[in-house]
Amino acid sequence: MTQANLSKKRILFIHQNFPGQFPHIAAAAVKAGHKLAAIGGQTAKGQPGVDLRRWTLTRGSTAGIFDAAVRAEADLMRAQAAVEVAVRLKADGFVPDLIVGHPGWGETIQMSEVFPGVPQILFGEFFYRSHGADVNFDPEFETSTLVGDLRVNAKNLGLAMAYSGAEVIVCPTPFQASHIPTAFQHRVKIVHEGVDIGRAARRPNARVKLSGGRFLDGSKPVITFVNRTFERMRGFHIFMRALPAFMAACPDAEILMIGTDGGRGYGGPLPGGETWKQRMLAEVGKRLDLDRVHFTGALAHSDLMAALSISWAHVYYTYPFVLSWSLTEAMACECLILGSDTAPVRDAITTGQNGILNDFFDVEALTRALVTACETPEAFVSMRKAARKTALALFDRETVGVPSWMALIEEVLERKAT
Repeated sequence: MTQANLSKKRILFIHQNFPGQFPHIAAAAVKAGHKLAAIGGQTAKGQPGVDLRRWTLTRGSTAGIFDAAVRAEADLMRAQAAVEVAVRLKADGFVPDLIVGHPGWGETIQMSEVFPGVPQILFGEFFYRSHGADVNFDPEFETSTLVGDLRVNAKNLGLAMAYSGAEVIVCPTPFQASHIPTAFQHRVKIVHEGVDIGRAARRPNARVKLSGGRFLDGSKPVITFVNRTFERMRGFHIFMRALPAFMAACPDAEILMIGTDGGRGYGGPLPGGETWKQRMLAEVGKRLDLDRVHFTGALAHSDLMAALSISWAHVYYTYPFVLSWSLTEAMACECLILGSDTAPVRDAITTGQNGILNDFFDVEALTRALVTACETPEAFVSMRKAARKTALALFDRETVGVPSWMALIEEVLERKAT
């Protein structure tokens, strides 16, 4: 099929928070000449060239409903709301040749009833497991119970329905792909949506201004740690526990704690309104020189790049869960990655080649790695450069992410037309 024919196709994007993971893919589709519409929730922001329609719910979940069914009911309600919008979109003359969607909130479940025969490419972000992933990974904070395990497993009901109607399931990483059920594995493709590696690059002469007016320039050791919200799932507690011995061994080191405190995070809130920063400072704060531990809050992207540019070591720990963009940007900035030896991190880091991995729970190992990074920085120059090469090869938006997504979109469109 020629590009001229493909350019006349109609693509419907579905994402509760549109554009979500799709902004650059949608922009490329518009640029290629496709006509786009999108269905999203009230938080959807819209995008130039895309006819966005938002759905609304008329009620919340049923009070007192069977516990394991709460998520399924919510997903089906969102599916119904999205269908009602799709019906109006169809009445306005927009019948898609392809649907690209994120099934995580349920909106795609019933879409084939409105647009039968239209192929769907669905985003495979995460298929839940009661064991072997993020849940029941950290025994300090979780104890497996049958009721809890059933609830986690039941979260997959909407995803399984959605994937059963998908032509292709796109997973960003091998770890995420490995969690898709065996019955759907033949539909899985691994394509990362990509990050802007061009903007994420080590900047010479970078400086970071601290809240007191002092500047850090990387002439002395700087350790970086990034969480959107400080939380256990991203290893905040492990890092904080590694700091006292490290800071005693490296008295000139400064710590940049980049992120916010007090949000729900992926692991949920602590009881009584306590935050993870509060909990960990209560545990280890008296053993820290807090004049050298800087909680910056969320940073503008340019300031984040400056922080990563002066980093002597970047700590990235995570439960077995979705890989953070912050890791890929740190790799692109040629940081020395000190990561957790968990499956998602192994998709990006090979220990000894482009970073160092240690057991998630081994606090002393992380402390030793931090001390070594500060005492012998010259030993890790090749790892830093290898990290950026890996980021370019696996995660670059312009050369990997968008071109791979567009090739897949046009492949599916062409199959439908033949």
